[in-house]
Amino acid sequence: MKRPLSKTQITFIILLWMALCFMVLVNAERIDGLTITTILLSGAFVFIPVYQSLKKK
Repeated sequence: MKRPLSKTQITFIILLWMALCFMVLVNAERIDGLTITTILLSGAFVFIPVYQSLKKK
């Protein structure tokens, strides 16, 4: 089995995701439904493993 993520790893992953979202929103020509959907799906890909890792601890 995999080890749960450490708090440092969780913080780093979340900060990287937030930076990526910021870059996408700032550089987007327009913010439409596809952009918002993509950000929400990427958030699910980031936060589901983080939640599961926190749940294991």
